[in-house]
Amino acid sequence: MTVLVNLIVTLGMLYVVPAGLRLIDPAGLRTAARLWPVPAALGALCLWLPRGIPATVLAALYAAAALALATRAPARLLEARRRSRAGGSAGGAPPRTTVSGPAEVAVCTALVSPSIAAAALVAERAGYRLFGFDLDILALTVPHFHFAGFTAALVAGLVCRAGATAPATTATTAPGAAGLSRWAAYSVPGGTLLVLLGYFVDDWAELAGAVVLTTGMWAVALLTWRDIRPGARDRTTGALLGSSAAVLVATMLLALWWAAGEATGIAHPTLTWMAATHGLGNALGFALCSVLAWRRLSRLSAG
Repeated sequence: MTVLVNLIVTLGMLYVVPAGLRLIDPAGLRTAARLWPVPAALGALCLWLPRGIPATVLAALYAAAALALATRAPARLLEARRRSRAGGSAGGAPPRTTVSGPAEVAVCTALVSPSIAAAALVAERAGYRLFGFDLDILALTVPHFHFAGFTAALVAGLVCRAGATAPATTATTAPGAAGLSRWAAYSVPGGTLLVLLGYFVDDWAELAGAVVLTTGMWAVALLTWRDIRPGARDRTTGALLGSSAAVLVATMLLALWWAAGEATGIAHPTLTWMAATHGLGNALGFALCSVLAWRRLSRLSAG
């Protein structure tokens, strides 16, 4: 399991995060995205070293970069609130101002998530049971907050943003699309936070978080399949979007099964099996396909 988890985390650190930063804000986060591979390479390297001082130092350097990224989130939320108030006071605000709040909550969750993953990484590489958690749980927290934290929140925000900026004649104005996109943008970060709190409370709280996160991710899948995918200008982009949406149906069912099993005691997959199915599916089928598709969409719209 260790090798598989390390490969998944390496993918998240070296490609998914910097590519996602360019999708969040190509101008404002351009420098962060360009420099990110340097600390990411250090973080990835520490995964393959034995636990000890060298691995911990490398993990701490990655954590410093992740913390610096997290500090961008409060300013973005304040700016989104200011824009929303300015639009509301002006009357007849453009459509984007009505949903910039949910979209910014999602993308700011993405900005903060690597710092949570990095804190777990530092503790795990040092062999320290942070908050009393087993080292295996800390190791799995690292990919969880790179993908369920960063990528899932990122895509939820992008889907909400796309619905906010779409012309009134496009498919994104399908009945319920606006409300569903807001739900996705709020419930994915909310579910991720509830799962995190469940670590400290009990398995039932974690199950509640899994339910909220799953409904949010299924909302993302539905909006991607129904509203975003038909607007793709080429088959490759459409296939990537379709794959990312379809994979979520299966991977999030696995997440619910595991969380329900932990809470109720019913038979459920082992952590090793979850890493090989839920983890790998989310990393490759959802995260990688989504980021590749949204980068293609952003290039086409820019061109």
